[in-house]
Amino acid sequence: MIRSQRKWFVLGPALIVVGIWIGQILTGHVPFLDQWTRSTVADVSDTMLYQFFWSMTHLGSEFFMVPFTITMALGLSVLYRDWIQAVFFAGGTLATKFANSLIKHLVGRERPSILEAANAEGFSFPSGHAMISLVAYGLLMYMIVKKLRSRTVSLIIQVGFAALITVIGMSRYFINVHYLTDVIAGFVIGFLCLMGLIKLYESTIQYRDKRQYQT
Repeated sequence: MIRSQRKWFVLGPALIVVGIWIGQILTGHVPFLDQWTRSTVADVSDTMLYQFFWSMTHLGSEFFMVPFTITMALGLSVLYRDWIQAVFFAGGTLATKFANSLIKHLVGRERPSILEAANAEGFSFPSGHAMISLVAYGLLMYMIVKKLRSRTVSLIIQVGFAALITVIGMSRYFINVHYLTDVIAGFVIGFLCLMGLIKLYESTIQYRDKRQYQT
């Protein structure tokens, strides 16, 4: 209960800020954070940092995520010897993609630039790479860690996945296909989706185990 309250202590204000950004975008205003951070994009253009983020951004692109999701779903079904984990991982990732597309069309924000090679077309807010990657890699991390007994290995995996998610999301800002607020909003909404999916997954497992025990 305490850990849950701490999450909402941070997530609640973050959602309020995202709501303010949406209001500003819908009324034709550019959030102050985007005004302050646009120069950074120009500073990293044609640098090694740009090349790094360009290579990392593909780990959240659709052409990579589709086969990755299918492969990991099959891997989870083998690891757990059960189909529920695979369904939640693949289904949760797909549902997040639909949710992201819906929000993008409702907000209707244009991108700072279109880059087809980076899977950057259509509307901008929130970043699909940030939102979907957080859910997909977050669910995978959660399900892998549940099978581990070593706290050290568990911590290393959590830090590694967190770093990967952060880099994928921020890559969209640094290669100039999203505003920074798009990326942050993607993380916030994605984390909310992740929490909901994990809660639903745990409730489903508990319900199934209870039914099996009663029978």
